[in-house]
Amino acid sequence: MKLNKTILILGSSLLLTMASSNIFATTILKLSHNQTRNHPVNKAMMYMAKAAKAYSNGDLIIRIYPDSQLGTQRESLELLQNGAIAMAKSNAAELEAFAPAYGVFNLPYIFKDRAQYYRVMQGEIGESILQSSKDKGFIGLTFYDAGARSFYAKKPIRTPNDLKGLKVRVQLSQTAIAMVEALGGHPTPLAYGELYTALQQGVVDAAENNITALTINRHGEVAKFYSLDEHTMVPDVLVISTKVWNNLSKSNQVALKRACDESMLKMKELWTETENTERLKAIKMGVTFIKVDKAPFVKAVQPMIKKLTEKNPLLSKLVEDINQVR
Repeated sequence: MKLNKTILILGSSLLLTMASSNIFATTILKLSHNQTRNHPVNKAMMYMAKAAKAYSNGDLIIRIYPDSQLGTQRESLELLQNGAIAMAKSNAAELEAFAPAYGVFNLPYIFKDRAQYYRVMQGEIGESILQSSKDKGFIGLTFYDAGARSFYAKKPIRTPNDLKGLKVRVQLSQTAIAMVEALGGHPTPLAYGELYTALQQGVVDAAENNITALTINRHGEVAKFYSLDEHTMVPDVLVISTKVWNNLSKSNQVALKRACDESMLKMKELWTETENTERLKAIKMGVTFIKVDKAPFVKAVQPMIKKLTEKNPLLSKLVEDINQVR
């Protein structure tokens, strides 16, 4: 597997070098992500790649590598920073470690509803967050809806008390870790690809993600209770190497950004359809969906939110700005 990854990465570097020469008119960009080929994010990226090619008059060719073929989210970001690949999909939770502004998405119950969530992502706040990682070696191009995240486990979780003592898989995000601690659980950072086995073997007792994790990633086979506490709406983020972006012509930058923005709206449509379909599939798998009173969860995380924002002026300002978005 490591040999295959090395070959793919070397091939990526070679293609980028060749594409930037005068021999070829096209610019070939490799894009890495960790979801399956039938996941809506992959479909949105395919839509984006087709649009980018059209808007650039064939100059931009984006080759998509799903299923972590080029590495995990974290590995892909590191490869992108090193110039080995051009583009990658990550999650705002993991991007917090590179650019603190992304941490605002990890704060629980920060958005009133999905409409406000989209107004933030499509507006000045969202664009400022996308640009915040420029000096870290990559730039955000667009956000992809990843639904609301809720807890799922082998036992029902109806109140924060039900999380006490449970080992809960979280993404590598200090905010996500603090949230689970505030709710009484034991946060356990773990790569997403390892989660099915970890749940199966009892390495972790619970996890938190959107509904598609139950079916597309088969977590519903080993965790039969999904609690609709909907604590966060953490988008996926499509990013590009700062160096690669700067080497694109102005017209191709405009073409790529336009394609990415349109794919965000395509993803919104795909996500709604997929979530409805996957929920029905999960029920057929034997998963029980539990409606919870969110008030105790909201109350439990308030001290954590206050603590994080008081010691982080950037986060505090972003929360203030989001609250002004109607």
